[in-house]
Amino acid sequence: MDRPRRSGGSGRGWFSPKRLIIMGVTVALVTGGTVYLVRTAIENANAPYTPLTPQDILAADPYAPNPENDALKASAVEALRKQRQKELRAEHTDGGLDPVTIAPKAPGGGGFEPADFPPGSKPDPGSNKALGRQMAEARGWGGEWGCLEKLWDRESHWNERAMNRYSGAYGIPQALPGNKMASAGSDWQTNAATQIKWGLGYIAARYKSPCGAWAHSQAKGWY
Repeated sequence: MDRPRRSGGSGRGWFSPKRLIIMGVTVALVTGGTVYLVRTAIENANAPYTPLTPQDILAADPYAPNPENDALKASAVEALRKQRQKELRAEHTDGGLDPVTIAPKAPGGGGFEPADFPPGSKPDPGSNKALGRQMAEARGWGGEWGCLEKLWDRESHWNERAMNRYSGAYGIPQALPGNKMASAGSDWQTNAATQIKWGLGYIAARYKSPCGAWAHSQAKGWY
């Protein structure tokens, strides 16, 4: 009895050199006149993942411009604007929503685990503001205190636990992400002085002075 012949008439079957081509990690499959490329992801999947450590953060420039973060800030401002318009249309005439929410737990990231606030501790925006004024004066910014006061009143109400409900920015200076402040101290999650230190450095690097930062915030809604 004759054996049935394989389809294609060539005797080489489906897995012929014309139909299966292996080049390194790329497989080309030809079916119905269409070529499908399949890349092997085994090496990528097995590659070790190393998260950022506090040492990595300290080695990086904590004030370097980041277009993605700046775009996120702008997006947060736009989201707040739309929400305020919605509230006003609903006849809530109290000026709309406040973008600041108080985090129940300090955020982590960049090698830091989320942290519980010290038992019994409570933010004191008045004391934080007094400390901020003292630290600004030490930088020679005594004459620009009004700009700094208004800037961080808007951003965080001078609360070290403040978080932007739209962008996730954290702390008195609203660092995005919050773990950038680790360059000023490992206690950035809970220490107002550490947050203020980082914030003043950020303002100096990006806007030269508090009034420069305030002018940008007035124009763009973020700094």
